[in-house]
Amino acid sequence: MKFSLPALCLALSLALLPAFAGQARAAAPASDPAVKLETSLGDIVVRLDARKAPITTANFIQYVKSGHYDGTIFHRVIRNFMIQGGGLTPEMKEKSARAPIHNEANNGLRNQKYTIAMARTADPHSASAQFFINTKDNAFLDFKSQTPQGWGYAVFGKVIKGQDVVDKIAAVGTGKKGFYEDVPNTPVIIKKAVVIE
Repeated sequence: MKFSLPALCLALSLALLPAFAGQARAAAPASDPAVKLETSLGDIVVRLDARKAPITTANFIQYVKSGHYDGTIFHRVIRNFMIQGGGLTPEMKEKSARAPIHNEANNGLRNQKYTIAMARTADPHSASAQFFINTKDNAFLDFKSQTPQGWGYAVFGKVIKGQDVVDKIAAVGTGKKGFYEDVPNTPVIIKKAVVIE
């Protein structure tokens, strides 16, 4: 039985389809996980975007599962801007963190109200454990260009429950504590962080 070249190519491609389909399914990202932050002012649930921010999501989940965030505080609260946490104890001692990660701010996600993003230093690729939740739309934090000034801050999820808790934290009185400014006068503690989905 003879096959023409086009027919042979078609037969081979059809035979390989199931194999490639299996690979595509294996390579597809897992569903977007949810993390609950149990704070002293109530619970916040964030839905992470594993598809658009895979490195940042995996990094955050690793810190959650290791218990890193348990007992830390929201140490920086600036009204009409953001609430930042994940790195300091109530005694203002900085917890050790793993190596910094690549900045994924160019993923199309924007620093809108109730989104969660990674905190960092002036170095665009210096984020490790600390994060912040935007309490208003902060477009000036978004990715503009791959330059030190333009990288922006990587959004990797959003608050899906507990927006009222975010608002409560954003409204607390703050002051100076040691080298730190904008510190809540009464510590807002992350009692526990857990992956719930």
